[in-house]
Amino acid sequence: MKKVAIIMGSDSDAPVIAKAVKVLEQFSVPYEVHVYSAHRTPLEASEFAKSARDKDFGVIIACAGMAAHLGGVIASYTTLPVIGIPCKSTNLDGLDALLSTVQMPSGIPVATVAIDGGANAALLAIEILAVCDDRLRGLLDAKRQADRDVVLKKDATILDKVRG
Repeated sequence: MKKVAIIMGSDSDAPVIAKAVKVLEQFSVPYEVHVYSAHRTPLEASEFAKSARDKDFGVIIACAGMAAHLGGVIASYTTLPVIGIPCKSTNLDGLDALLSTVQMPSGIPVATVAIDGGANAALLAIEILAVCDDRLRGLLDAKRQADRDVVLKKDATILDKVRG
């Protein structure tokens, strides 16, 4: 099975990455986590991206806040799918990171999930890997069914809940 690379621009992004790691572990997907900054360690970030396919990675998740160039920098050095997680910051509440991540130039795509969307980034990575992995596809189908069942159970009891 291909691995998922998780790259964060700063260790302050660890709480967001923890959500992704939890999901990957629930699906038994192998992963690695690294801290490489697009601005402070551009050489290391580019070298990692260039060699990721040869190291048996299938998807890269890039998590960054503020200027959030990490996803684009990683994507510019590989043709592996890159998923960007914009992180909330104190100045603009993550909107700056969201806009930086989602506004990639033509030819360098970065899929983008919600601000602080670590769990969805992992699920999207698993969906990408599941294109060629029946085990993962089955696990995703089971998760969707379980999520559906939870909502339908709540639907069945909501009237009693709102009546008090």
